[in-house]
Amino acid sequence: MDNLTRPRRLRKNKIVRDLIAETTLSRDQFVMPYFIVDGTNKREAVTTMPGIERQSIDVFIRQLQSDFELGVNKILLFGVTDEKDDKGTSAFRKDNLIARTIREIRRTFADRVYVITDVCLCAYMSHGHCGVLRGGEIVNDETLPILAQMALSHAEAGVDMVAPSDMMDGRVLAIREHLDENGFTGTALMSYSIKFSSSYYGPFREAAHSAPASGDRKSYQMDFRNGRETMLEAILDEEEGADILMVKPGLAYLDIVGELRRRTQLPIAIYNVSGEYSMVKFAAQHAAVDEAAIVMENMYAMTRAGARILITYHTRDIFKNKWL
Repeated sequence: MDNLTRPRRLRKNKIVRDLIAETTLSRDQFVMPYFIVDGTNKREAVTTMPGIERQSIDVFIRQLQSDFELGVNKILLFGVTDEKDDKGTSAFRKDNLIARTIREIRRTFADRVYVITDVCLCAYMSHGHCGVLRGGEIVNDETLPILAQMALSHAEAGVDMVAPSDMMDGRVLAIREHLDENGFTGTALMSYSIKFSSSYYGPFREAAHSAPASGDRKSYQMDFRNGRETMLEAILDEEEGADILMVKPGLAYLDIVGELRRRTQLPIAIYNVSGEYSMVKFAAQHAAVDEAAIVMENMYAMTRAGARILITYHTRDIFKNKWL
């Protein structure tokens, strides 16, 4: 055998493998999601997501202090409330759950924590859909002002970035214009640009109490059979003023992440969603996989595909257990 090229030379030991590694990870890339509930001294385990809880603001602040000491300083907030109606009123009131949470974060941490908030109506609507429901149809244009007002309430409370996840057409522009008109030109916007109608969201719907009471979300979330259409969605969001584009879910859609990386100069986020998280957790509990090894393999895969920002429920474990 007389090979001139022997790739194994550069796999000889860890030192040389690290030297030539094409993909690297940093703590700076990770965002930890949290679920906030009404009340005080509340801590509710999400049974389908081991290690994840719904927490009232006071409990959450203590949890965030602990996580901050581990290195967590970028967070994504979801509100979980029993105050629901067919107009999503509790989503945009000045004293809504997430606005109160943001103000408490600012009192406790000032600007040491970068706060991102999910902007969607599903957890605030009595019917569980992400927009206004009229005669069985999600009405796009009537939903936009509500989303914009919700984003403004978060900005007024001191949020750093809003992240609309509803998938209504034109919502990025509606939110961007409303924020700018009210003096919040510096509030960043990360769009759930490519969000599929996915079965991987199952555990999240339990965590956020956001399952639709009837029907499904296929008329506004994307068809997972389509690839080219995803680029249209992303390009539209970029043109409307998004600062960051997101792909959700993550692992089953790495081809989409790679294609988006070739199409845009904007930063790309990927959401390693609840179903992906829970499958790893349950498999690890049954000794079917090495949890640390498979979690980090997934993180590298998503980064290698082109994502810079990793939104994952594994963040706390990665930092606490020093897997990175």
